[in-house]
This record gives sequence, C-alpha cells and structure tokens, in this order.
Amino acid sequence: MRALLSLARAIDRVNGWIGKVVAWLILAAVLVSAGNAIIRKSFNISSNAWLELQWYLFGAVFLLCAAWTLRENEHVRVDVLSATLSARGRAIIDLALHILFLLPFVGLMVWLSWPFFISSFMTGEQSSNAGGLIRWPAKLFVLLGFISFAAQGVAEIIKRSAQLSGAMPFPSHEPEDEMPPVQEARS
Repeated sequence: MRALLSLARAIDRVNGWIGKVVAWLILAAVLVSAGNAIIRKSFNISSNAWLELQWYLFGAVFLLCAAWTLRENEHVRVDVLSATLSARGRAIIDLALHILFLLPFVGLMVWLSWPFFISSFMTGEQSSNAGGLIRWPAKLFVLLGFISFAAQGVAEIIKRSAQLSGAMPFPSHEPEDEMPPVQEARS
C-alpha cells in the first residue's frame, strides 16, 4: 500500500502543478477576447484565428484542469446525499463510482480520442474557417485531459482504498458555512 500511496501522491503533485499552470490560460483567453473585441470595434477588423484561439484556451483550461478539480474534491456531486453520509460512507461511494463509472468513461475517451488526435496531426487538419487555426492542438487537449483525469481517478481509488483499509486517515474538514459558533467574550 505504501508504494501505491507514493504513486497517488506523485499523480496528485503532477495534476496539481498542471492545474495551477493551465488555470492561467483563463487570463490569456480574457486578454485575447478583449483585444479581439477592441480591434473589431475600433478598426472593423476581425480574425477567425483569434476567435478560435479563445475557445482553444478555454477548452485547454476545462480539459486540463478537470483532474486538479477531482484531486481537490471540488467536482460535482449530489451534496444532499453526500452530506448525510459518514466519511467512511462517502469513501465507499467514491470508490465504487470511480471504479464503475469514472475509469470506464475516461478509458473510453482516451481510446476514442487517440485516433482523433493522430489523424488530425498526421493530416495537418486545418480549420474550415477562413484564416482559422490548425486543429490538432485542440484535439491534443482532449487526449491529454482525459489521460490526466484517468491518472487522477487511479490516485483517488488508491486513496479511498487506503482510507477504508485504515492505511490513511479520512479527511477531517469542516465546511466553511458550518464553522463552530464564535464564543462571546465574557466581561
């Protein structure tokens, strides 16, 4: 279990680093969008390449930060059900759903996106829009995003298994909106 937990920590570090770096692409997307709007309105000049670059940047953030979101336990879940469970119950549900749904889905997406990317790369696929960008970088984001998501899924399965076996403690955290009441000062 120690070797598996080391692997999970390594995956956590890599996906955390990727997420923190790639999140800065949101700023780049905003700057490209603002610059494109200013140029279009001021000089009546437009470019499909700038428009496509905006969605490439947004797509990169969405796809490459998904693993980081899972690592931080910030992904979408049904809190009404989850909040009623103990930490052990949440770990059991997470483990089961990661094995039954997450890994098969990301495995299928990696398997399907690999030829999608290779074909685009080998043919030098170009956007059908006038002045558009090459398409393979966007397709590479899909592949890399699902590979990192799959790796993080494996890390989460390792961590939940370690928690359930007693090799790792359950996380102890209080939601911010449920902080203990402030003690009044007595005079």
